[in-house]
Amino acid sequence: MQHPFADLLDMLSVEQGPGFGRMRLAVGPQHLNPHHVAHGAVLYALADTGMGLALYPTLAEGEICATIEIKINYFKPVHAGVLDCVTQLVNRGRSVAHLESRLYVGDVLVASASGNYAIFKPGARSAPDAQARGSGSAA
Repeated sequence: MQHPFADLLDMLSVEQGPGFGRMRLAVGPQHLNPHHVAHGAVLYALADTGMGLALYPTLAEGEICATIEIKINYFKPVHAGVLDCVTQLVNRGRSVAHLESRLYVGDVLVASASGNYAIFKPGARSAPDAQARGSGSAA
């Protein structure tokens, strides 16, 4: 699958399987903030993209996913090097999945993130959505 945003940040998909993903990003000058540290949004984007990478192989035909929420903790500043993001699917329900990512530079854990993703078919409405819009039938 093409991913223009991942390409913009120079993210690489290294490994993918059902419920597992590994992404990589070589930190360059374009990823740094004014203090010469990788911008937190770069690590966040790597975790978010890694979570999608791990979740996509679990989706049925016609399903897609979208981020609901991500919480990230930053442990160490990243000045240079290669960021490795390892993601595991923790729980997958019918309509929501929970994943966790760990970001490393070498063997050093620099950040961790947990996220929830909606799973749905584009254009499909759930019963509560249809009723809220007035298209449900009254009993």
